[in-house]
Amino acid sequence: MKVAIVTGASSGIGAATAAELGKRGWRVAINYAHNQAAAEKIAAECGKAMVVQGDVSADADCRRVARSVLDEFGAIDALVNNAGTTKVVPHEQLEGLSAEDFQRIFALNVIAPFQMVRACRDALKASRGTVVNVSSVASVLGTGSSVAYAASKAALETMSLSLARSLAPEVRVNVVAPGHTNTPWHVQMRGPERAAEVERRYAGIAPLKAASEPEDVADAIVWLIEGARRVTGEVIYVDAGMHIANPR
Repeated sequence: MKVAIVTGASSGIGAATAAELGKRGWRVAINYAHNQAAAEKIAAECGKAMVVQGDVSADADCRRVARSVLDEFGAIDALVNNAGTTKVVPHEQLEGLSAEDFQRIFALNVIAPFQMVRACRDALKASRGTVVNVSSVASVLGTGSSVAYAASKAALETMSLSLARSLAPEVRVNVVAPGHTNTPWHVQMRGPERAAEVERRYAGIAPLKAASEPEDVADAIVWLIEGARRVTGEVIYVDAGMHIANPR
């Protein structure tokens, strides 16, 4: 039975990914930072699963998470780096972002995935496993919740290319880049009315005239884990075509 770690798995894309892997018979380690009750609820829906707390922006926590999973399940076959953060600041409001904002966002969106890969590297090499990093279409469009967020996702994608080379041939490293996705985060950060407005605007621009659901993104992640055996160093956009939207 295969073993996967999904970071930031207590809700949204991470939870959907964990649930899909659980349906397919994987043992899933549900990582969370704060919301234990939500993580345990997801774990209960995933068959043979474990819940492991950890702030993955802290290297010691990354190493503890990896050790806990190996102690419980004996292997790590897949790592999904989904945990992330942002600050909602209109891009023209440059004074709205401090150096500390950049450092906090990069700590979770870029440094944390690196640390998790490093902590799991030996186990992933032993299992000839795979890594999927969750980015955003903001990485190529320079859009999204803030300048710092877009920059962090671009950095994540470049880092993923480096890791795909350095961990080959044993480990594959790929990226899924969602567009607007209907997760609880949008309502929490923007409120229900603003979140609905953002979704409508996105759907009006995207070629497929839709936003994504967490399950859409999870499907792509799971395909990269299970089905894409000769794919590494790729970015898969799950954005209803936003990255090719007509700029006019």
